[in-house]
Amino acid sequence: MIDRYEIRLSGTGGQGVVLAGIILAEAAGRWREGQYVAQTVSYGPQVRGGMSSAEVVVSSSEIDYPRPISLDLLVPFTQAAATEGVPLLKPKGLVLMDPELVHHSTGWVAEIPLTQLARESTGRIQMINVVALGAMSVLTPVIDPESLKAALDERAPKKARESFHKAALAGQEAALKIRDRIFFEEGAGHED
Repeated sequence: MIDRYEIRLSGTGGQGVVLAGIILAEAAGRWREGQYVAQTVSYGPQVRGGMSSAEVVVSSSEIDYPRPISLDLLVPFTQAAATEGVPLLKPKGLVLMDPELVHHSTGWVAEIPLTQLARESTGRIQMINVVALGAMSVLTPVIDPESLKAALDERAPKKARESFHKAALAGQEAALKIRDRIFFEEGAGHED
């Protein structure tokens, strides 16, 4: 079990950043017994269109400070979110980004076409947050596909549950295709 793992999802209001943070925290809380989770959100005064972020800290010990100190994973849904978040990354921190939404990032980068996958799997680009969660269930050491599925079953509206699962599966499949290259060739990811 890792000592402390920190994730930030960020973008603009209306992109589902806060919901994704809540689902991520719930999945992390289900995954390993004795794994502590803290989740925080922040957003601008205008809900839709203003900056929004959700941060999740997962630790093997009690969390005394619930905000990230140094990010292991950054998931930006806008260029501004990437620009703001990259300086907070650990040296081996990972940026999970959609090249359609973020055109430049530094550090270790996992490019996954979140928007395209959301459109293809559900017909709704608004599901990019759930596609990203699916990718995280493969790329992070704090949740797995089963814990994510359980959290989605609890949080997704009943009539949209199938779409949530399709979006998560699309993200998982895309992440599996790049996981070995990201972690073994480039050396990115969490520090053991």
